[in-house]
Amino acid sequence: MSYLIAVVANRIAAEEAYTTLEQAGFAQKNLTIIGTGYKTADEFGLVDPKKQAIKRAKLMAIWLVPFGFAAGYCFNLITGLSTLDWAGDPGNHIVGGLLGAIGGAMGSFFVGGGVGLSFGSGDSLPYRNLLQAGKYLVVVAGGELQKQRATNLLRPLNPEYLQGYTAPDEAFV
Repeated sequence: MSYLIAVVANRIAAEEAYTTLEQAGFAQKNLTIIGTGYKTADEFGLVDPKKQAIKRAKLMAIWLVPFGFAAGYCFNLITGLSTLDWAGDPGNHIVGGLLGAIGGAMGSFFVGGGVGLSFGSGDSLPYRNLLQAGKYLVVVAGGELQKQRATNLLRPLNPEYLQGYTAPDEAFV
């Protein structure tokens, strides 16, 4: 979905922008105010970077932990390392597999979680920070023509920011 987001300083400015757009013929279903007393970022659907990072880390763990186990097992099998003398060959191979699985879990945590937290949020993190600072977002949903028309109506109201936003496709998140 494609949106135009106007960041305004206070509730009065948000209501003024909303009213201006509504009087210009925009449907109420395409207009939203996000901020204190209105919709929250979660209710609107702005991606929460922490939840996305956890989701990506779990998704990566599903693949990396078993592959890590297999790689650790095979590495120990090929090299013949005897880490624990009392465990014998099968025990040492299993220990190698467990260490590989731990490596896979660490990879999913640091890459899926850390990198996902840093780069996976897109524009939603700055919007969330603005909301936490007490700002309001006036959101117009629609195509390019509607966004351009809304931009022309909102510019005279001097919003702090006026920017397009495309919601991430859930299939890729």
